[in-house]
Amino acid sequence: MSEHHHHLSVDKGESHESHHLGHHGHHHHLTGALYLTLGFALVEVLAGWWSGSLALISDAGHMLTDSTALGLAALAAWLARKPPTGRHTYGLVRMEVLAALANSLLMVMLIVFIAREALDRFAQPIAVQGGTVTAVAVLGLLVNLGVAWQLSKGEATLNTRAALMHVMGDILGSVAALVAGLVIQFTGWTTIDPLLSLLVSGLILVSAWRLLSESVHVLLESVPEHIDLKAVGADLAAINGVASVHDLHIWTLSSGRIALSAHLDIDYLADWTAILVRARHLMDAHHGIGHITLQPEAVNSVPCPSCCPEPK
Repeated sequence: MSEHHHHLSVDKGESHESHHLGHHGHHHHLTGALYLTLGFALVEVLAGWWSGSLALISDAGHMLTDSTALGLAALAAWLARKPPTGRHTYGLVRMEVLAALANSLLMVMLIVFIAREALDRFAQPIAVQGGTVTAVAVLGLLVNLGVAWQLSKGEATLNTRAALMHVMGDILGSVAALVAGLVIQFTGWTTIDPLLSLLVSGLILVSAWRLLSESVHVLLESVPEHIDLKAVGADLAAINGVASVHDLHIWTLSSGRIALSAHLDIDYLADWTAILVRARHLMDAHHGIGHITLQPEAVNSVPCPSCCPEPK
């Protein structure tokens, strides 16, 4: 057990040093995209309020969800560079999950507000300045395309790909606001504004529900969805010298960081070093699990005849 923890500590230090520059560049791309998205979301809120367009306000809400995704990805990249402490032995990686939970709940509140306002406007339509909506929507589309291009240049991590997916959805929200502005500008049909705001709210709901479910999944220490617990147990049990596996647990520490703990019944304790090396390689290469804690339990009290002579 002590040797195993020592090896993990060394590997973690090497990984921290070798990936420090990569995380720094990754963090730079994410924060730049975050500032662009969050800044223009504020512009859309003000323009939506001034022009009377609910579609612009809802698109700003969708850009806020993108800012959340970008902010969480930047937070994860920043926290990945922070070493553990005596009090926080895993570091502060779970702050990302707590922030995601809080933001997903705020998104749901935003959806309820937009939906209620849209229903009121169906009953009592209000004047909307189509020209202003069109101009701001075009600018929003350009900003989103710029953010997508900036993210595509960064490190292709899981967080970056997720953030890029959110921005691609926000491009659709900008297109919806643009359509609303053009329709109102050329036809005067103001009902299109609350109608398309509900469409954008649906996009926000999809993002919010995914973020909420993933956050709760992590906080409940559930097995990551892409990992088959039985397959992991079978792979460990198939290692030469392992008789059986029990007390197997797999959970998510933070984005891209998965942990595993298990008890392995082994034939001879003398074989433990080779079994540990094989288990660590197998978990990392086949299942993407880099943090493992394994406890050996000998099922055969007789020493290994080939390498451990009987004591005299």
